[in-house]
Amino acid sequence: MVLVQVLKRVGGALALLFVISMLAGALLGQPVGPAYVETGSMAPTISAGDGFIAIPTALAGPIEEGDIVTFDAVNLNGGGLVTHRVVGTTSDGYITRGDANVVTDQDGSEPPVSESQVVAKALAIGDFVVVIPNLGTAVTTMGSLTTTAQEELAVLLGTRAILGGQGLSYILIGFGGIAYALSAYAENTRSTRRRDTSRSAGKINPTLIITILILLLTATLTMSMILPGGVHQFQYVSSESDSAGISVIGQGSNETVSYQVPSNGWIPVIVMIEPASDNVAVSDTELVVPAQTTAETNVTISAPPSTGVYVDAIVEHRYLAFLPREMISGLYRIHPWAPLIAINTAVGAASFIISTTLVGLDPIRIGRRQRDVPLLVKIRQWLE
Repeated sequence: MVLVQVLKRVGGALALLFVISMLAGALLGQPVGPAYVETGSMAPTISAGDGFIAIPTALAGPIEEGDIVTFDAVNLNGGGLVTHRVVGTTSDGYITRGDANVVTDQDGSEPPVSESQVVAKALAIGDFVVVIPNLGTAVTTMGSLTTTAQEELAVLLGTRAILGGQGLSYILIGFGGIAYALSAYAENTRSTRRRDTSRSAGKINPTLIITILILLLTATLTMSMILPGGVHQFQYVSSESDSAGISVIGQGSNETVSYQVPSNGWIPVIVMIEPASDNVAVSDTELVVPAQTTAETNVTISAPPSTGVYVDAIVEHRYLAFLPREMISGLYRIHPWAPLIAINTAVGAASFIISTTLVGLDPIRIGRRQRDVPLLVKIRQWLE
């Protein structure tokens, strides 16, 4: 019996990790953990609808020839994420090809893939790529069913607030709160019945509820800092003759473009911008953007002496100004994730102190008198 309970908990933890990784990948716009392919370009290694384990580049280590990578394509399939194998390396970037294709991506309209374009590498054990059969098919089906359910619920409630990814989070939070309240109520009802007391002694643990709400708050803060930032690419042609704009630059010459950084929220944002390739320079690498305003910096791109299509990039990191600018700058110099951790820790600690001061940590009783026992029995029987 103990073994069964352990297996259930382990299975539940793995399922939760799976769901969280899939949601994180969707929110961040890059695969994290389980991912899948939609076309058959990687068959027979990864067939259409099959999944794989995506390891972010920060953890995957150096990319070598033969690795299967997911990169942010410029022109291939209209742009967006593409999962193909690295078949060669040049001074301009990686040469990629789908296992089912007879020509490389660079034989078409796709320029060589730069290091900044690669977002993940498929997990492989030796020469064996870890494949999850039909993962994509299952995720796509569940996504369609979820969208349909959201649309039906939106019509029923008369609101569009529950549509899309943000609406789904509202639904999950609502159902999670209801499920927790019902389960806590039912469990305390069972305990009351066993003790055969004259009053039910239902209790809600405020510490658990406060912790869940703080986790949701910090997750929202993290997404609001990560999603607007990331890699920004500049595609251009190094040509024998220059033209107006950044799309065509004379070979061996420079072109400067204004890069705008908006802040749409009500909290000031501290933005760190750094070049992601050798051909890019940024005039102001640290900006403070007041709420509801826009700041800007200049990005200078130096075209290589050889003609051709090139992709260079900058990386933008955003941090909500909950901490002093000097502290965020110092933490950023240690690691770009350090300010995120510090901000979430500070906000989480402050929220916990305020919540516990207002609510306290003592269990909240939700008792009823003995005359209500028949109704509680019905609820218990319905939940069991």
